[in-house]
Amino acid sequence: MPNNLLASSLFLAALSPFTAVMAQTVDPAILTPERVFANPSLAGPVARGVSLSPDGELVAFLRSRQDDVDVLDLWAAPTGDGEPFKLIDARALVPDAGELSEAEKARRERMRISQRGVVEYSWDEQGRYILAPLEGDIFLASREGGVVRRLTETVADEIDAKVSPRGNFVSFVRDQDLVVLDLNGDQETAVTTDGDGLITWATAEFIAQEEMDRDTGYWWSPDERYIALQRTDESTVDIIPRLDITGGGARVIEQRYPRAGRPNAVVELYVHDRQSGGRTKVDLGENTDIYLARVNWSADGRTMYVQRQSRDQKTLDLLSVDPATGVSRVISTQRSDAWVALTNDFRALNNGDFIWSSEESGWRHLYLYNREGRRLRAITRGDWPVKSLDGVNQATGEVFFTASMRDGREEPIEQQLFRASLRRTTVPVAVTPEGGWWSASVNKTGTAFVGNYTDLSTPTQSGLYRADGTFVRWIEENRLDADHPMYPYVSRRQTPTFGTLESEGETLVWQMTTPPGFDPSKTYPVVMQVYGGPGVGGGVRKSWQPATSQLLTEAGYIVFRLDNRGEGDRSAAFKQALYLKMGQPEITDQVLAADYLRTLPFVDDDRIAAMGWSYGGFMTLHMLTEPEMGLASAISGAPVTDWSLYDTHYTERYMSTPQANAEGYAASDVVDHLDKLTGRLLLLHGMADDNVIFENATRVIDALQSRSVPFEMMLYPGQRHGVRGNERQLQQWRTYLDFLDRTVGSRSPAAD
Repeated sequence: MPNNLLASSLFLAALSPFTAVMAQTVDPAILTPERVFANPSLAGPVARGVSLSPDGELVAFLRSRQDDVDVLDLWAAPTGDGEPFKLIDARALVPDAGELSEAEKARRERMRISQRGVVEYSWDEQGRYILAPLEGDIFLASREGGVVRRLTETVADEIDAKVSPRGNFVSFVRDQDLVVLDLNGDQETAVTTDGDGLITWATAEFIAQEEMDRDTGYWWSPDERYIALQRTDESTVDIIPRLDITGGGARVIEQRYPRAGRPNAVVELYVHDRQSGGRTKVDLGENTDIYLARVNWSADGRTMYVQRQSRDQKTLDLLSVDPATGVSRVISTQRSDAWVALTNDFRALNNGDFIWSSEESGWRHLYLYNREGRRLRAITRGDWPVKSLDGVNQATGEVFFTASMRDGREEPIEQQLFRASLRRTTVPVAVTPEGGWWSASVNKTGTAFVGNYTDLSTPTQSGLYRADGTFVRWIEENRLDADHPMYPYVSRRQTPTFGTLESEGETLVWQMTTPPGFDPSKTYPVVMQVYGGPGVGGGVRKSWQPATSQLLTEAGYIVFRLDNRGEGDRSAAFKQALYLKMGQPEITDQVLAADYLRTLPFVDDDRIAAMGWSYGGFMTLHMLTEPEMGLASAISGAPVTDWSLYDTHYTERYMSTPQANAEGYAASDVVDHLDKLTGRLLLLHGMADDNVIFENATRVIDALQSRSVPFEMMLYPGQRHGVRGNERQLQQWRTYLDFLDRTVGSRSPAAD
């Protein structure tokens, strides 16, 4: 402990002059960490969670409060004339927000929700009500009159609340059981009563929430007769004791955590019949070691569609289920030699047909099937991937989807909304302009959409558009004018340049941002920002850049980012390059990037650093131990250091099991490479992380100490898989900037 105290004292002493310099900044155009992590947000008035009412007459969205960016209120705006108005004021309804339950904290962590207030909401399918959970209770806002009604006021949290399709009921999970509230008489009915301990009803299990993009565990039929709901038994899952360390002490959490190669929870699916009160078990097959991937209903409510994924994730079956009997049959199957990716692209149509996506061509595309699972035709095709199915106009046969494509070819750094046809395979038509990054929320009838747009000079804007792309009105224009919180700093904001590198037959995209006043005759240090992992969209894109990137350029760094193989929504071959060997092709590509940087006359070869979080932390550790990278320093946040410590669905998708792929797991274990560190390390981790558990960090800490290797460390009591709140994030970025300044910046030995 004395050595740690001494290191802390030296660290603070080094930080003091840096903090003083920042405090003495006189140029008001220079962006500082103190301003980035303060209110109001520099992002401006960004609309979050925007959605159109089913009839297309009202738009609902979440907006941060001016006085506290971490608290969200629910707003609405008419699609015709009229100004946006606040529908639910979180502080007015619940002035003193209490502590959330552990279950709700964990659920929000899985959903990556860090704010308080109104963090989610849902419409009924008639568009009469908006349901909003707020600090553990449920509120119902009526469109007619704008009356907000409190539905629950209990000690227990009500989670995953929904309005039934026809607006007659509200359902939620309380104390591990499903409850239905009749809105006509305020009568509660417990659908299940034996949820307790290791048995949970109607809640997505840990793996589904964390890795399968499934946040719910129950599904109403369109006619409100049936509710499909899952039963989860965690008794099979290993107990992993985890320390939850806060500023006020520590406790041991006996977490049920399914590590790679170990048992998962047993998930069963049932159907509750509201008419009879009975419950029927759905036949998911004899093998219980499977994943309940998706559940959907036919438009008439007579058929339930279940996507069942094999444990090795190489097979995805689509089951047609009779809700009255639970009898199922496989009507379509997707297979892969690596893994079959899960999507939210299934859409049941009124005539009994359905849309479903597949990567069997090598690219993710949309296909039309009949009710028996026979493929009728391709809706999209080409050497580019569909990103998401966003809406369908069944009257006109138009299908709306987002994709990164220009002139029939992949364009990974841009994204647009397109339309195709249900009736024939045609060349898609762009609904939105090219040149930036679009996402869209299309209304139920496919006649209008909310478009969210950003580019290199435009913060995120939200507008209402007709289905042909005609602009109707702003929801949040977020104009970058003199009143925008970012405006004082725009004059020093640098525009990234973009380029490509070739690796093993694949084209990699990169972006680079230089400091203000850049002089190509001088040399500059470089910070490589990296994520590198699969399962998320790439980071290189023509969009408004985060304010934290400007902190780095203001500090004099060139900021560089490369999307390596395995990262981003691209071809199946591009994504599957890392199959069974995570930490190998990604590092090869980052070495290629470092080699390219060193060919540039304005890059200081000896002052290149890397920084990343989560998979990015895994990457930066491996980059710092790769001699060909030649990094002077690296920042590694919440890294996985041994994939056998991580969860089943994510890890086995890309690496199989430790038993079947011992060589791949061994090669990815960074502890075995720590004797090859090429520079200084800053390691960070949340001390209550329930995703990448703290053991991943302590393995590195122990190994470096046993080797007598000096390194720096910053731990965050009470924080999970991310650092939350302005105060802590300010400290985090002060730590980043100080470390970089001492290792590759103005105070580094190489700067002399």
